[in-house]
Amino acid sequence: MWGVRLPRGEAAGYDGHGEPTYSMKLSPAQKQTRILVQTAAAVCEEKKGQHTRILELDPVDSGLSDFFLVTSATNERQAVTIADEIELRLKREFGVYPNSVEGRRNGEWILLDYVDFVVHVFLAERREFYDIERLRKSARPLSPAEFDTELKAALAEKTRAARGKRAVAKPAQASRKAARKKPGKSGAGAAPKGGAAKAARAKKSATGKRSAAKKTASSGATRKRAKKTRS
Repeated sequence: MWGVRLPRGEAAGYDGHGEPTYSMKLSPAQKQTRILVQTAAAVCEEKKGQHTRILELDPVDSGLSDFFLVTSATNERQAVTIADEIELRLKREFGVYPNSVEGRRNGEWILLDYVDFVVHVFLAERREFYDIERLRKSARPLSPAEFDTELKAALAEKTRAARGKRAVAKPAQASRKAARKKPGKSGAGAAPKGGAAKAARAKKSATGKRSAAKKTASSGATRKRAKKTRS
């Protein structure tokens, strides 16, 4: 019986049964693929697909795909409904389209190829006949609930890492800001801002008084000349 273990990645050790466990180091592209698979699996559950399983494929023999999503339908109409809803949901919510679609006409085995993962919607008897899970013996089977648990753990780890980076960055930013500030002038020649403003106002006032005195003297001389001319 397969338990909930970490996604394939860097081997972190071995469990009590000698099976390897793996770290949660996933790239953004891998996380996005898992979110798409999770959404498709949710559609299978909503549309009453039976025995839905997610196969995490072994990188050695998986080719281009990372996951198979396998579910069963009781009749052709239900199989087509499940496949159509998966295609619609991924297109509407993520702008993702399948690279190819096969088997929709007869509905016995519908395949949606999204390159990084492939969806297989079988009629129950066809699934039993082809037994795709047995053909992929090296794959790690997960229920949708187990898959959700792993994805939540991966996203939580990503959030913690981002918060840790921000916490480290804040003191560094504060240090850079402090270093950029220019030291203030000090000593006997330095005047406080208030004193500088008073000195500027006094200078302006003195200049205004001198200008007024010149205007008054000029005006008085003009009046004297005018009076002398009239006399």
